[in-house]
Amino acid sequence: MAFAIFVLQLVIYILLFPLYLLNFLGLWNRICKKWFPVFLSKFTVTYNQQMASKKRELFGNLQEFAGPSGTLSLLELGCGTGANFKFYPPECRVTCMDPNPNFEKYLVKSIAENRHLQYERFVVGVGEDMRQVADGSMDAVVCTLVLCSVKSQEQILREVRRVLRPGGAFYFMEHVAAEQSTWNYFWQQVLDPTWHLVFDGCSLTRESWKALEQAGFSKLRLQHLQAPLSWVLVRPHIYGFAVK
Repeated sequence: MAFAIFVLQLVIYILLFPLYLLNFLGLWNRICKKWFPVFLSKFTVTYNQQMASKKRELFGNLQEFAGPSGTLSLLELGCGTGANFKFYPPECRVTCMDPNPNFEKYLVKSIAENRHLQYERFVVGVGEDMRQVADGSMDAVVCTLVLCSVKSQEQILREVRRVLRPGGAFYFMEHVAAEQSTWNYFWQQVLDPTWHLVFDGCSLTRESWKALEQAGFSKLRLQHLQAPLSWVLVRPHIYGFAVK
């Protein structure tokens, strides 16, 4: 099986050699940072349509974590185009963080379409180093389709716990590795190196539930599901929330 995966990866490498050459020359990253927000602005529309019921279920109790003032302070990591905004409760104060500054213009559009929210600011940064966010300043932290592409899940979760107030909650919805005995997992392994390159660091084979289970939250509600998505490779999902 490992040999078959290697051969298929080699074939893909040969077919996509120009792309790998651009990456070797240091040009692909700049191109990707420009085109990925455009792609994501289209993809998230379809994703939200297909996952709307699960997102409503996931975020249904967000308001319960609001602070004493009754207003929910929320940080979204890897906010992208703001696809989650319409699922947040009214008057929620949203701070957005993403390493790609090219997403900001899409966020402005999403905020204009979601007047029920209070938009705080957009921070260019990575989840592994959220020094711009004060300790214990957030009631909730959200990331969806983010843990698949970060450099260190463990460090991000440490930072999440730092910025959450005691009793605050971390919400997640992530595509993950399929069961290892399945053909889906086989093709995830075959395509993972190219997928990682094309989709700005995204990995198909991460077992993100393990990092969440080991992160030290006082409470974790995590469910596995086969998401009703058109793209078979990313149907294996986990979603839920964890309390500090």
